[in-house]
Amino acid sequence: MKKLCEGRIVIVTGAARGIGREYALHLAAEGARVVVNDLGVTRDGGGRDLSAAQAVVDEIHATGGEAIANGDDISDWNGAKHLIDSTVAYYGALHCLVNNAGILRDRTLVNMEEHEWDAVVNVHMKGTFAPSRHAAAHWRALHRETGESVNARIINTTSSSGLFGNIGQNNYGAAKAGIAAMTIISARELKRYGVTVNAICPHAQTRMTESLRERTPEEIALRHPRWISPVVVWLASDQSNNVTGRVFEVGGGILAALEGWHRGPQADPVDDPHAIGPVIEGLACRARRNADMKGNDLD
Repeated sequence: MKKLCEGRIVIVTGAARGIGREYALHLAAEGARVVVNDLGVTRDGGGRDLSAAQAVVDEIHATGGEAIANGDDISDWNGAKHLIDSTVAYYGALHCLVNNAGILRDRTLVNMEEHEWDAVVNVHMKGTFAPSRHAAAHWRALHRETGESVNARIINTTSSSGLFGNIGQNNYGAAKAGIAAMTIISARELKRYGVTVNAICPHAQTRMTESLRERTPEEIALRHPRWISPVVVWLASDQSNNVTGRVFEVGGGILAALEGWHRGPQADPVDDPHAIGPVIEGLACRARRNADMKGNDLD
């Protein structure tokens, strides 16, 4: 059987541990040459250590695959550019960017400090935007030079915290909601060059999530990253040309295409603020019932 990603050059950010590591290993097993990008930081973004990324590269080499480690800071404009440029210089091409890196600094709104907001938004949102922007510029230039579709991919990472909401994660949820919007907009912008853009909303038991709540062994098994990586591998392949601008919820026993904001319950417009209260309350109640029926509860 032909390997899905044979010859594809793929960058995975945050690939030293957890979901990103699983992506890197699975992509390499399917023939991709992988750039394992990771700063080796702690769960909250502190410290730096490239050894964890190198360990994943060593695992890939041990199974006959190809990979290199990269320690560029993807939340830094120049660091993100160097990641893209050095990949193209080393391998001669770039076919897919998987934006997976992230940190957590959970606080309720009244307790959150400015630096906790800035750190999380910077790593998640700018750390998705900056590599994507430089990759897109590379692919646009290639398209203009050849006149052909570049057959490239961007795969982003959103979260149920951003799509459904989760207490204590204003910073993380806001960034993840923004990434979902970026996915849809980027897909529309880059389609002309032959670039697809999709996002994963993963449910996995990793270093990032293991302390959030207690889970049974059965729940943990369903949240192993191996349930998520096949979706990313396929989306990174050249078989996924017809899928773009979508968010897929994966893991925890779920595989679903998520639907974004859409117009829900409606009422006739009212121009009197004294009379509008019951109308708004009625709309809110109907919307809540609809959400409950669709099972949009928190993971």
